[in-house]
Amino acid sequence: MTQRLLGRTALVTGSTSNIGRAIATALAAEGAHVVVSGRDEERGRAVVDALRAAGGTADFVRADLDGSSARSRELADQALALLGGRVDVLVNNAGVFPAHTTADTDDALADHVLAVNVKAPFFLTQALVPAMAEAGGGVVINLGSWVARLAVPTSPLYAASKGAVETLTRAWAGELAAQNIRVNAISPGVIRSADSPERVVEAGDRLMSGTPAGTAGGPEAIAAAAVYLASDDAGFVHGTVLDVDGGRTGVAVVAG
Repeated sequence: MTQRLLGRTALVTGSTSNIGRAIATALAAEGAHVVVSGRDEERGRAVVDALRAAGGTADFVRADLDGSSARSRELADQALALLGGRVDVLVNNAGVFPAHTTADTDDALADHVLAVNVKAPFFLTQALVPAMAEAGGGVVINLGSWVARLAVPTSPLYAASKGAVETLTRAWAGELAAQNIRVNAISPGVIRSADSPERVVEAGDRLMSGTPAGTAGGPEAIAAAAVYLASDDAGFVHGTVLDVDGGRTGVAVVAG
């Protein structure tokens, strides 16, 4: 590794599995002191142990981000305490993706999806921006989704929530630039997970049939994009949603 993030600190939400775990792993490998967070303490401790065994610096904070400003502030305070009073890189990765249709959505589901996917990253960013600004600046990386711009016939609230996150990315890029805070997003495509059963992997590959990549990607592809956006290599990148989706949204699918 190039140690592009040596001496920097990072908080990655939802980093006990899959994409979040891959991002935390990649940031630590590049030299960052990473706070891993999520609801499952056992899995979180396992991620931290793996990062430390590989020579990285990492800690775990249990967090159940429910969309309230109080829960986001609690995580921010705990991360700041572990990281010496500053978080240089915030990765808003935690989210929920419950299968639903418009017809079967009730108040509880709507509130849950929008709270976790939109309000939680909003209030966590709000809580950490002052410390970032005081330290001279920082980086916020949000996680969007390809379904925010290429519709699929399911889970409309999830798609709407990710569209909101991508819009927040542009709004924050304009608002926070004066405080030397860069804000960008990654829009993952169909991503395999080591935690998923084989049938889910196969379904993902079917969704990618006819795209330039041809198959689903791995979480490491998203992690590599996060390292880039967190590093000085992306110093001239602001308000961008970086599609890491094997060409799913940008290239016409060729029927096989």
